[in-house]
Amino acid sequence: MTNQYLVGIDIGTSGCKVALFAADGTVLFQGTKAYTTYYPHAGHAEQNPEDWWSAVCDNLRDMLKQTGIDPRQIKGVGVDGQSGAAVPMDEHGRPLRNALIWLDRRTVKQCEHLIQTIGQERLFAVSGNPMSPSYVTGKLVWMREQEPDLYKQTRKVLQCNSYIVYKLSGEYTQDVSQGNGLHAFNIETASWDYELAEQMGIAPELLPDIYGCSDIVGAVTPFASAETGLAAGTPVVAGGLDAACATLGAGAVYAGEVQEQGGQAGGMSIVMDRPVKNEKLILSCHVVKDRWILQGGTVGGGSLNWMKREFGGTESDFFRYANEAASRIRPGSEGLVFLPYMAGERSPIWDPDAKGVFIGLSFDKTKGHMIRAIMEGCALSLQHNLKTAEQSGVPVHTLHSVGGAANSELWTQIKADITGKAFRIPSSDSAATLGAAILAGVGTGVYRDCEDAVSKTVRIQREQTPNPTNQEVYRQVYDVYLETYIKLRDVFPKMGW
Repeated sequence: MTNQYLVGIDIGTSGCKVALFAADGTVLFQGTKAYTTYYPHAGHAEQNPEDWWSAVCDNLRDMLKQTGIDPRQIKGVGVDGQSGAAVPMDEHGRPLRNALIWLDRRTVKQCEHLIQTIGQERLFAVSGNPMSPSYVTGKLVWMREQEPDLYKQTRKVLQCNSYIVYKLSGEYTQDVSQGNGLHAFNIETASWDYELAEQMGIAPELLPDIYGCSDIVGAVTPFASAETGLAAGTPVVAGGLDAACATLGAGAVYAGEVQEQGGQAGGMSIVMDRPVKNEKLILSCHVVKDRWILQGGTVGGGSLNWMKREFGGTESDFFRYANEAASRIRPGSEGLVFLPYMAGERSPIWDPDAKGVFIGLSFDKTKGHMIRAIMEGCALSLQHNLKTAEQSGVPVHTLHSVGGAANSELWTQIKADITGKAFRIPSSDSAATLGAAILAGVGTGVYRDCEDAVSKTVRIQREQTPNPTNQEVYRQVYDVYLETYIKLRDVFPKMGW
C-alpha cells in the first residue's frame, strides 16, 4: 500500500475540514477553513454552498502545497457532511439560494401540516424518523409554498456532501446514509417511496439517484482539477452523513458498537444489523453496507466551554485545571446534579424549552463540584439515550469515544462508570474525515471492505472500564437526574420573561 493516499472532506456546521491519510491511517495533513452561518430572521439558519466549495478548494490547495505529494498518487476522495441541509440546484448546476441547514426552524407549520394530512404513523413507518424542521422534507415544502418561482427552477435537491461531490465530479447523487433527511426515503429498503413524495408535494424528479456510500459515482473533472489541484480522473465516492462517517472512523462497524461524540453537539451512534425505529431517537443507514445506526443528539457538551468562558478566571489552561479540580471531588459531586440542557435538549426528550440546572448547591460546594457535576450531567444525558435505545431491544456493549472530551481520562471514566460500558479511545482525532477517506479506499479497492479498513487504520490509544463501586453511586444519581427533569419540565416554558 505504499504511496496510496486518500482524502477525506468534512462539511461541518462551523467549517470544512480536509485530511490526507496514508493507507495505514496515518494523518499526513489536516486543515480547517471556517465559513459563515446566516440568520436572516428568527428561527432561520442558512449557509452559502459556494462557501463550502471555496473552503474545500482552499484546504486542498494547502494540502498539496504543504505535503508536496503528487496528486496522481491520491487513490480517491470521500466527502461527509452535516445532516438536513437542502440545496436546490438549477438546470445549469448552480445553487438557487443559500442552503437551509439543520439548525433552521422555519418549517414548523409545514411539518405540522404534513403530519395532519399524511399522518405521523405513515411518515414514521417509511422513514423511521418523526417529522421535524431539522430534516430536508419540510424545507422543500416550505420552498414550494414560499418561493414558488425558485421551486419551479429546481432540477435536483442536494445535501451538503452531495453538493461537494457534484462540484468535484459533475454528478448528482444521494448517498444512503443521508437518505433519512427526506421522509420519502424508505429506511428499510434504501430506496425512494415516490408515491409518498408526491403525497407530500415533492416532485419525484427532484430526488437524485441513490448510491451506496463507498460507490464510485464519478471522477474529478478538469474544472474541479483546476480549482482544487486534484488530478483530473481521481475517483470520487458518494460519501455520507458526518455522524455515520465518524462512527466508521472511530472503528464502530459491528452491531452493538457505539460511537460517542463528546463535543458542542454531542451524542451517540449505535451500530445495528437491522433498522430499529424509535421515535425518541434518530435512525439512518450506516455508511457500512447492510448496517444502520440509531443516533442520539445532545447539546450538553458545550457546558464546560460555558464554564470556562464565564468562570475560567485567570486559568491559562482551564481544561487541565478542570480535570484536576473535578478529580478531587467524589463521584456524584457530593449531592450536586447538573441538567446539561443549555440550549434546550434534543434526544431523547426533544424539549426546546428545557434549561440547564444545578440542583443541590450549598455553601460547601466549590468550582470543582460544579465542574464534576457538568461532566457527570453530560454522561447522564448519554446514559439516557443509551437506555432509550436498549428499551427498543438494541444491544450496546462497547463505546468508541471521539471529540475533545475524549482527551480527558477522568471524563471518559465518569462516562464508563455511569453507563456501565467499556470505552475505547482511538488515537486519531479525525474520525469523520477518516471515515470519509475509508469509504474512498473501499470504493477504489485499497481496502477489501470497511471492516478490513478499520483493522488497518484505527488504532486504540487507551481503554477504560467501569468501576463497580462508582456504578452503585451513579445509579442513584441517574434516578435523581431523571426525576429532576420530570418535575421541572412544566416550569421551563414559563421562564421566557
